[in-house]
Amino acid sequence: VQLQASGGGLVRAGGSLRLSCAASGNIISMDAMAWYRQAPGKARELVAKITETTPDYADSVKGRFTISRDGDKNTVYLQMNSLKDEDTGVYLCHAWRGPTNYWGQGTLVTVSS
Repeated sequence: VQLQASGGGLVRAGGSLRLSCAASGNIISMDAMAWYRQAPGKARELVAKITETTPDYADSVKGRFTISRDGDKNTVYLQMNSLKDEDTGVYLCHAWRGPTNYWGQGTLVTVSS
């Protein structure tokens, strides 16, 4: 399975972006899919994940970000609203099935104040 992330860009603080992660395979077969964030000088952190029906979020993005999945399109989305400077980073798509992990190449989000 290959993951292709897109949708990043430069946005003003308070603005919105929607990231997409398109999978080459069937995401329904995945245990879960997630978005991670890698900010400069910081450890990679889990931003949001979703199983077949249940989403979960990092405290820092709750109420602002929404993760969703479209099984027909084999795509996972991350809607990001009310963006803050600290949301800046490379956003990576991740999926796993049992012990096997899949990573996308990442898409850069830059939030300017």
